Amino acid sequence: MLTHALVERLVVEEGRVVAVDVLRHGTLPERVHARREVILAAGAIGSPQILQLSGIGPGWLLQDRGIPVVHELPGVGENLQDHLQIRPVFRVHGCVTLNDLANRLTGRMRMALEYLLRRTGPLTMAPSTLGAFAKSDPSLETPNLEYHVQPLSLDRFGAPLHRFSAITPSVCNLRPTSRGWVRIRSPEPREQPEIRPNYLSTPEDRRVAADALRLTRRIMAARALARYRPEEYRPGAEITGEEELADAAGRIGTTIFHPVGTCRMGPADDRTTVVDHRLRLHGLRGLRVVDASIMPTITSGNTASPVVMIAEKAADMIREDARAG
Repeated sequence: MLTHALVERLVVEEGRVVAVDVLRHGTLPERVHARREVILAAGAIGSPQILQLSGIGPGWLLQDRGIPVVHELPGVGENLQDHLQIRPVFRVHGCVTLNDLANRLTGRMRMALEYLLRRTGPLTMAPSTLGAFAKSDPSLETPNLEYHVQPLSLDRFGAPLHRFSAITPSVCNLRPTSRGWVRIRSPEPREQPEIRPNYLSTPEDRRVAADALRLTRRIMAARALARYRPEEYRPGAEITGEEELADAAGRIGTTIFHPVGTCRMGPADDRTTVVDHRLRLHGLRGLRVVDASIMPTITSGNTASPVVMIAEKAADMIREDARAG
C-alpha cells in the first residue's frame, strides 16, 4: 500500500489502463503497474478529476486545458448532483443549547468532564441529533425532504457559534433536478478542480426550497414547541414571497457533502454515461469506477450506505470477472 501519494494520471496503452502514475510525498514520481485492472474510487470529485487529467473526458475541455485526448467521454465530470442543506436558525428560550455550553468556560469544562468521566454528553454526539423525512407537497407519494436538526447555530461552517440559544432545523431537497459539473482547471494534479453544483438552477428546485422553508416555519410554530418561544433569526420572518424564499435558501444553504453522478452509469450508446452496469469504463479496458460518482441520480437520503452497497456489489463483480478469465 502506498501512502502520501498523489495520483497524476492513469496510463493507457493500446486501449487498456495498465498503470497509475503517482507523486510520492509530493515530488517523487512513481509508476504503479496493474496486474489485472485499476479500481478508481476517488469519489464524485476526485474520480472525474483523475480521468480528465489522464486525457479521458470531454474532448473540448481536455484540449482547452492542454491535455492530449486519450479517450473522449463527454460525460466525465458532468451530471453533478448534491443535496443542498438549507440552514434556517431559530432562537429558543428556556433550554440549553450547544451555543450556551460552548460559549461559556464552565460549559466547556462541563462537556469535557462528562466525556472524560462517563464518555457521554455533547462531545460524543453526532452533528445532528434529530433526523426526519417530510413532504414539501402533501400530494407527493413519498417524502422529498430530509431534516437534520442541530442544537446549535452559526452563520456558516467555520464561523463561531452564535452567542444566544438557538437551533438549526436544516432541511434538504432529496430529489434535486439541478445539475452541475466537475472540471479540471489545468494539467496540474495539485490544483483543485472547478466544482459547480448549480444549486437551485431549476424552477422545481426553487419551488421546493421555498416550500421547505414554509414547512419549517409551520413545524417551529407547533404547539409542542410553544414553551420554547422560537423566533426565526435566519433567513428572517419578513421574507415571505416565493422568489424571496428561494433566494434566501441559496444564501443560507450549503453542501451536505453528498456529491454524486459525475461518472454516471448507463448504456454505452448514451454519450452522457461513463461506466456500464458492471462499472467498467466505456471504451477502455482494465478500469472500473467504484464510488458515488457512478450514481445516475442521487439517492433520496444520505449517500454513505448506498456507497457501501456499491462497493460490496463491485467486489462481487470483480471476483466474478476474475474467475471468468
